[in-house]
Amino acid sequence: MQTSSVKIQDVSKIYVSGEIRVKALDKVSFALKPGEFVAIVGPSGSGKSTLMNLLGTIDKPSTGEVYIDGTPTSRMSGDQLADFRNRKLGFIFQAYNLIPGLDAEKNVEMPLMTRDMPQEERKRRADKLLEQLGLGERLKLRPTQLSGGEQQRVAIARALVSEPALILADEPTGNLDTKTGNEVIKLLKEVSKSRHVTIVMVTHNPDLTKHCDRVIHIRDGRIEKEVLN
Repeated sequence: MQTSSVKIQDVSKIYVSGEIRVKALDKVSFALKPGEFVAIVGPSGSGKSTLMNLLGTIDKPSTGEVYIDGTPTSRMSGDQLADFRNRKLGFIFQAYNLIPGLDAEKNVEMPLMTRDMPQEERKRRADKLLEQLGLGERLKLRPTQLSGGEQQRVAIARALVSEPALILADEPTGNLDTKTGNEVIKLLKEVSKSRHVTIVMVTHNPDLTKHCDRVIHIRDGRIEKEVLN
């Protein structure tokens, strides 16, 4: 039986400011299989960002547990979480978040630089991924020399280079035109299947969700419905 790469179990998140308590998530539960490509959609204030922060181990639940690759994450210390994120998670952002002074190759190598890994191996991994993503001749170009779609491909390579169990994509096509955005989403779907990595994407664009295996609709901190494609 296939195990879950991600399991959210009865997770609630309450933010307290003085006497004000805001329940951002209310007993949310779901599980994601390895290689599943899932979209999370919902209106502003629905709890999407909070859920992504919990999945990214940037925040901890008030109650419940977040399991990633079988590991309960809420009891980890700050140092343990930093190491866990580096090994198990990949992040793709709307604004790419590439380092302007580094070329594509070095940007992809970045997550490996905190490991005890020889430079030759880091370079080999980065070059192989960039080649597979169609950027084999763009290795030495800096972000300003690349198109938006190429920059997002570099960001995808950077997210993959650590061989993570989970990739979190926050509006990954927000800065791209429709054609390039669709190409990036199709690429993410291909990556999830070929590399058996779970991808969770937040998007406001309903047209992009048709490429996902499942769409989780969230409203007022609760799962409203789940749709299988």
